[in-house]
Amino acid sequence: MTVNLEARDVAPRLATGVFILNSGLSKLKADKETAAGVHGMACIAYPFLEKLDAQRFTRLLAWSEIAVGGTLLAPFVPTRLAGVALTGFSAGLIGLYLRVPGMRESGSLRPTQAGIPLAKDFWMLGMGIGFLGARSPRRGASANRCPWHRCGRR
Repeated sequence: MTVNLEARDVAPRLATGVFILNSGLSKLKADKETAAGVHGMACIAYPFLEKLDAQRFTRLLAWSEIAVGGTLLAPFVPTRLAGVALTGFSAGLIGLYLRVPGMRESGSLRPTQAGIPLAKDFWMLGMGIGFLGARSPRRGASANRCPWHRCGRR
């Protein structure tokens, strides 16, 4: 199976993949205090996570970030599949931004100073959604044509 990675997808996959991979690798080394902070913030947005131990949650989050970052960086992974991973991951992070108090200005989507690091998840979501629209390598140039043109009939 060959995957045709289009040139326009390389830069956003590389930039986002390295960013997410680095974040995951950093969290693997998180101490108890850092893990408690990451877990506490996640529990505000997603209360069901309170059942998990803070260090276990942070390790699972780290491996998730490593998986998503690796998916984006692997040239043999189709862009649509990388888009599914990035869209799902960033949508979960946007939930933090929207639900954690103090991340947004009152009555607005505009970030506060504390919310700026989480606001980046909107551009990651946008890239993920954009990747979902990538052309399938199997269909080639005929992907945008109607079925009558593909078979030669008019």
